[in-house]
Amino acid sequence: MARRNFLESSNPMFNEDKLRSNSQTEVLDGDMISRSTEVMTIGGAINKTFILLGVMMITTMFSYTYPSQMFMYIGMFGGIGVVLYANYNPDKSAWLAPLYALLEGLFVGTISAIYANVAGTSGIIFQAVSLTVALLFMMLFIYKSGLIKVTQKFRAGVSMAVGGIMLVYLLNFVLSFFGMNVPYIHEGGMIGIGISAFIIVVACLRLLLDFDNFDKAEQFKSPKYMEWFCAMGLLVTLVWLYYEILRLLAVLSSSD
Repeated sequence: MARRNFLESSNPMFNEDKLRSNSQTEVLDGDMISRSTEVMTIGGAINKTFILLGVMMITTMFSYTYPSQMFMYIGMFGGIGVVLYANYNPDKSAWLAPLYALLEGLFVGTISAIYANVAGTSGIIFQAVSLTVALLFMMLFIYKSGLIKVTQKFRAGVSMAVGGIMLVYLLNFVLSFFGMNVPYIHEGGMIGIGISAFIIVVACLRLLLDFDNFDKAEQFKSPKYMEWFCAMGLLVTLVWLYYEILRLLAVLSSSD
């Protein structure tokens, strides 16, 4: 049980036990004959990721043009619901992943319009996208080069950090109904900017776990539908990273 806790990711989309349990190799006649169906590949998962990004752009452009808090909350809570459902039903990922992308686009487009208005310029959207892509490839290089190895302790550390951040977000959301906020969250100043920078670093480290999960899913010969499942998990992290970068840029722009 302790080993499982170390391997479980704070992103509910991924843990090693789930990838093992979805292995697509069936053993027959006392290990004498094995039968395998089509299995996941890293290349297939990457292609699915690009498809999901394209799908997300459809609703992103719509909600950016017609921003609404209703769209933002539908995208936010609808996306969370889809992710949680997919965690227990990964075999349905082929349609859950596109649905998640469509919902998340409502959130991304609306929040982009809101922060562009706060900053007084839509230029921060391009900057946020560019920085997100740059960090994605930087972390991919770090992962492939082995500069940071994804060990059990590393997983545990990143998982605890992400879990703590999510708890603070939840607390801040609840307090907002009473006209209060967690101190320094969503604020300017050195402390607020430092907290945002720390969260961005944690989100980048989260990407390393996503890359490692891609490798493990292929290694364990997971079924083909896990390509959609893995792509959805990576999209969860990318949206989070983009949101944090956009928010920090808006704070920096408004404080000038």
